[in-house]
Amino acid sequence: MQCFFIEFKCRLGQAYAVADDLAECEIASEIYSVSGDFDLLAKFYVEDTVDIGRFVADNVHTIPGIERTHTILTFKAF
Repeated sequence: MQCFFIEFKCRLGQAYAVADDLAECEIASEIYSVSGDFDLLAKFYVEDTVDIGRFVADNVHTIPGIERTHTILTFKAF
């Protein structure tokens, strides 16, 4: 399995709607509201054969209310 995180910057007033839509899709294992430059942080797991870029484009960027994202790839858990 591949693990990665996505930080979400949402349009004003849309963070909870984005989080709800993301949760409804059941593609993220965890979703958090956060402070700082981004509004949400979500953790994802996909099979090793899945193209993460395509997964994000097809499943995440289609959610309304997202202004921009920052994807963080992981290498090893300690």
